[in-house]
Amino acid sequence: MHVPDGFLDLKTAATTGALSVTGLALAVRRLRHGLPRRRLPIMGLAAAFLFVAQMLNFPVAAGTSGHLLGAVLTAILLGPSAAVVVVTAVLLVQALLFADGGVLALGANILNMGIVAVLGGYAVFSALERLLPGPRGFLTAAAFASWWSIVAASIACAAQLAWSGLAPWRLVLPAMAGTHMVIGLGEAAITALVAAAVLKVRPDLLDALGRRARSAAPTGPLRASASKLRLPAALAFVAVLGLLVLGVPLASTRPDGLEGVAETLGFAARATAPSVPAPMADYRVAGLGSTASAAWAAALVGALVVFALAYALAIWLVRGPSGRATSSPRS
Repeated sequence: MHVPDGFLDLKTAATTGALSVTGLALAVRRLRHGLPRRRLPIMGLAAAFLFVAQMLNFPVAAGTSGHLLGAVLTAILLGPSAAVVVVTAVLLVQALLFADGGVLALGANILNMGIVAVLGGYAVFSALERLLPGPRGFLTAAAFASWWSIVAASIACAAQLAWSGLAPWRLVLPAMAGTHMVIGLGEAAITALVAAAVLKVRPDLLDALGRRARSAAPTGPLRASASKLRLPAALAFVAVLGLLVLGVPLASTRPDGLEGVAETLGFAARATAPSVPAPMADYRVAGLGSTASAAWAAALVGALVVFALAYALAIWLVRGPSGRATSSPRS
């Protein structure tokens, strides 16, 4: 769903850019006064996980493919404000280093995937999670909210395409929403699987369940399940990240949902070359012997860069612009 340069006109790019800057500023403001220190490494690990996961396109119907967005999954782990920052960091690296999403369209991509998907998906998750008690209810809420986050982001993208005059609203809305309703099923399944694994290993890492665990009695079910297996969160994320890196060369090469809709509605040719040259365009490191090696190296470099960026942002948020540590309230 990464919008390339050339799809959006000036007014749409400027408006979405302003909305994204506003949303990101609000998220940063909230985090500066409410980011626990123990979650700093998890922000970097979550960004690296999302980056590599988004390289793993899976095939869907009608010759297209999709990939994990991870907006709701990140919000469940870190809270919605931190998720906005993490997804933004991933999108920034994707645009500047890999030409995945246009630099001029970065505001639209942040708005769609980093704000609409995160906040819209998390709002649905929060509502459902209160209505559906227990671990099964939690996972059901996470899965449905993840599905909805993809659909909501696609609707926002459709509105931007229509406002830019690429295709009529009556055509681009059903095309985008319909395609991403199917892609969202994969998002829901992956989110549920990862959330279930974290729920078994470290339920205290989940933002919503973590709050419950701290307010529950010491013998509560969440603390009991957390004490059964104390695998460090960092090792768990690194293990999953390693599996994803190994799977990158096997990712589907079919066009993604937006590319498929662009081809169907006839505006794919409007995409232009990146406005800023990307050193690893198409997720390939030049000069390596094989396509698989080039893709694996790009995944590794990108994961390290987004980890460093998200971790540095987290440290800056905790310390504040003056460099002095701010208070760390309860999460």
